[in-house]
Amino acid sequence: MSLRSQFATFMGKSSYWVLHNFFKGGSSLPGKITTKIDPNILSHFGEQYDVVIVTGTNGKTLTTALIVQTLKEKYDNILTNPTGSNMEQGIVSTFIKDKKRSKNQKNLAVLEVDEANVEKIVKFIKPKYFVLTNIFRDQLDRYGEIYTTYQKILDGIKLAPEAKVIANGDASIFNSKEISNQQIFYGFKNENTNIDMKASPNTDGVVCPVCHHIMHFHEITYGNLGDFFCPNCNFKRPQLKYELTKINEMTPVSSNFDIDDFSYEIKVGGTYNIYNALAAYSIGREFDITKDQIKNAFQKNERVFGRQEEIQIKDKKITIVLVKNPVGLNQVIDLISKEKDPFSFVGLLNANYADGIDTSWIWDGEFERLNDMNISKFITGGQRYKDITFRLKAAGIPSEKHIVEPDINKVVDQITSLPTKKVYVLATYTAMLQMRKILANKGYIDGGMG
Repeated sequence: MSLRSQFATFMGKSSYWVLHNFFKGGSSLPGKITTKIDPNILSHFGEQYDVVIVTGTNGKTLTTALIVQTLKEKYDNILTNPTGSNMEQGIVSTFIKDKKRSKNQKNLAVLEVDEANVEKIVKFIKPKYFVLTNIFRDQLDRYGEIYTTYQKILDGIKLAPEAKVIANGDASIFNSKEISNQQIFYGFKNENTNIDMKASPNTDGVVCPVCHHIMHFHEITYGNLGDFFCPNCNFKRPQLKYELTKINEMTPVSSNFDIDDFSYEIKVGGTYNIYNALAAYSIGREFDITKDQIKNAFQKNERVFGRQEEIQIKDKKITIVLVKNPVGLNQVIDLISKEKDPFSFVGLLNANYADGIDTSWIWDGEFERLNDMNISKFITGGQRYKDITFRLKAAGIPSEKHIVEPDINKVVDQITSLPTKKVYVLATYTAMLQMRKILANKGYIDGGMG
């Protein structure tokens, strides 16, 4: 390590120690300080680790958590970024915080990486595997359309041609361009090829990349994911190596399913989270983790940071779910529709850089479905409370059941007087962070982000 790298690392570790011990946080600032002193510091860190990079629009954080838990069945120490601080500076901070790094052998790191930061990271770190979850329309101000987003990821993958790519085979975009890397696909098994259907008219990513004809499906799981084929040419879903073979039972808080005809369960609901488990299973099998070990790992896994995270506030059980784009939002609405008990609904909408400054995506959300659920009370808040309030009004939510409270701190106070024991909070990223900080200050959860 050069003298510059040593000094940069020292300053990064020192700043992390101060922030962590006195301010109960600091997930990206130490990385910012470190890279300011040594812009190439990631090259030094990368030499000491075998790295798995997880990226895509939805599911990165839970997929990463499930992969880490799975690989722990075989490996003692795995570095990861559990709070979702997934840009360059946050990833540098992750390496700085690693106190268990071995100097005598390669260490293992599983890193969630923001789609637009893949190339920045891979310039310095050559991973062994890329895990690709999905690509949906998300934060157009940052990523552009889905093809632009995928190109950002590809620009990073091309810098590591020896890395294997484990991708969602039900997402046609991941099979739309030839790459030199070995590709391994996972997806939902479908044996009924007699069905011929189209996705709904406003679905992204359903144009054939070969002939530009509208693609058809033998089966659609959600959005543009499924057993796709083009009736005008030979483009179709690639051969799957790892398959979801059966869904046994789904509730708002759990999912039981079979992968390769072996049963598993995770402690979160939603079809989208079964895809996350399938991705984790795939990388686990590539690392020669047995099916029994994976089953054990999935049973251990807890809900993670803002992703169906359950928090007790007095007599209320609060479930916080991150939402950030139409496809993910609609999957969450589908998730809470399975709740059998009466519940209250809280929608928190911010529009900072990390959320995406354009909030028009909420109009593609199926909020009208909330009218058919057993929801006793609604609260809307956050920086863009007017937008989310008007959206619920347009969806037909009656004003007498609807509380409008812009201040998230006061929203937390309002929750304690809601008429139901269960409360689902759907929040954009920075709104979720604000709420967690407030809950930490009030003693409901442990403080800190990293």
